[in-house]
Amino acid sequence: MPTPPAAEAAPAQKGGFLSNLLFNIVIPVVILTKFSQESALGPVWSIVVALAFPVAFGLWEMRVTGKVNGFSILGVVSVLLTGGISLLQLDPKYIAIKEAAIPGLIGLAVIVSQGSHRSVVKMLIFNDKIIQIGRVHDALAKLGNKAKFDQKMSIVTYIVASSFFLSSALNYMLAKLVLKSPAGTSQFNEELGRMTALSYPVIVIPSMIVLVGAVWYLLAQLKALTKLPLDDLMVDSSKKS
Repeated sequence: MPTPPAAEAAPAQKGGFLSNLLFNIVIPVVILTKFSQESALGPVWSIVVALAFPVAFGLWEMRVTGKVNGFSILGVVSVLLTGGISLLQLDPKYIAIKEAAIPGLIGLAVIVSQGSHRSVVKMLIFNDKIIQIGRVHDALAKLGNKAKFDQKMSIVTYIVASSFFLSSALNYMLAKLVLKSPAGTSQFNEELGRMTALSYPVIVIPSMIVLVGAVWYLLAQLKALTKLPLDDLMVDSSKKS
């Protein structure tokens, strides 16, 4: 259920790490694991209440940013699919398929969009909120390194895509290992909560390591191809309004 880590790096996200952790992980996990019994909310209402928090948070984020963000939409759709599969009491294998499909589709979008004006990599890590794009392109043109830069960006693209594909594989394996009970039972809800709780250490941390590797590689190549120090390449956050 968590948003793939690279998606969390999108500049449009303003909720902050703690808010994301609270509304997407902590609150749903507590509700699913502690209130799924018939003596509490029960299997159906615990699913509805637990998933209402990430859906509401995703819609609130889109309102705050003032524009429709593709990653936020995917997050909301993912949560709604989880709720639908659970409430319709479908085979838990569909949860595993859905968990793998969302980051897998993003990974494909990363590759397909490379070179376009709507490149996912440019939106995530090579954008004017992080890097001084104009200065980079001026230096590349001056040194005649534009073609080499395009080659390096292709490598960065495949590294970023691999972080989503890794997330896809880990999502599927985690869902298959944890979800054993039939949907519509309190046991299934508790397993869903356990899967959500495990998602960050099992999925997000390894995928984030790959993404950090992509950022490190990009910055190293920018330094080499522009002959500029990092201080001249990075946007000074202290000067932002």
